[in-house]
Amino acid sequence: MTSNSPKLVDGMGRTIVNLRISVTDRCNFRCTYCMPADNVEFMERSNLLTFEEIHRIVTVVSKLGINRIRLTGGEPLMRKDLPSLIKMINEVEGINDIAMTTNAYFLKDQAQSLLDAGLKRLNVSLDALDPEKFRDVNRRDCLQSVLDGLDTARKVGFKSIKINAVAVRNFSETEIMGLIEMGRSEGFEIRFIEFMPLDSDKVWERDKVLFGHEIVDLIKEKFELVPVDNSLEIGPASEYTFADGKGKIGIITAVSNPFCDHCNRIRMTADGKLRTCLFSENEHNLKDLIRNGATDASIAEAIQQAVLIKEPGHKINLDDFKQPDRAMHAIGG
Repeated sequence: MTSNSPKLVDGMGRTIVNLRISVTDRCNFRCTYCMPADNVEFMERSNLLTFEEIHRIVTVVSKLGINRIRLTGGEPLMRKDLPSLIKMINEVEGINDIAMTTNAYFLKDQAQSLLDAGLKRLNVSLDALDPEKFRDVNRRDCLQSVLDGLDTARKVGFKSIKINAVAVRNFSETEIMGLIEMGRSEGFEIRFIEFMPLDSDKVWERDKVLFGHEIVDLIKEKFELVPVDNSLEIGPASEYTFADGKGKIGIITAVSNPFCDHCNRIRMTADGKLRTCLFSENEHNLKDLIRNGATDASIAEAIQQAVLIKEPGHKINLDDFKQPDRAMHAIGG
């Protein structure tokens, strides 16, 4: 292996370049596909990785070929002083992209400081523009705060803002066109994500999934779409541009047509557990390594060994599929 060879390659030959880091499992929303309505047990704060510990992990993985970091939660902006962490990550050699997934509630007050710290891209979770439907799915009545946050992020200068909408049958059909119209007018890329079995209430059923091809068919009733070549080789979404040149959408078919063959990511939970798949049944404890005095070389080796046995793919469509013990908010979006 030469010095320029990828150092994080799994058993399927996939090169890992993307690390998603959850900074908290706490959230101010209670989305039905993610968290229970109440009585949520959050991690003890002492179990969360410190910013210095996260920075150390990022420094280690940057030398293994990881060049893209995404901060997630819970709601990452509930972690105090997050711009400080972004600045620390931004100074790590080899990291050339820092993104964040957020519900946008706090963006109005924090967008400028996040941009100044070095955050490059935003993915905003927004499933409905109808106030009642927004309240139904998020169990919160604050749609305007989310829209204000999005508007502020656009105005301060974020060049890449994507809207992530979970596609649920008998819910999302009436929201699709409104989201697309907003994206086309405001410059946001709208991405529809098939509803996955990550809800803490464990009520997911395949019949509740609005499939990607159905979403595309609905959109084609009004707009001509042009597929983007090889988009799945870059990220999880099958992308389309509008034939009139105004905007782009993405369809993430995690259930009906998984993109596992092209997966280039791993995840770390807020309490420092490495997960090589969103649906992993196993976790690798990096926090214990750090707090027990492991060297950077030992941490790097542990990550390499975990990646080597990364799952070929999730098993949502197989009889032996098991829903993860952790709900989405505790894994990291």
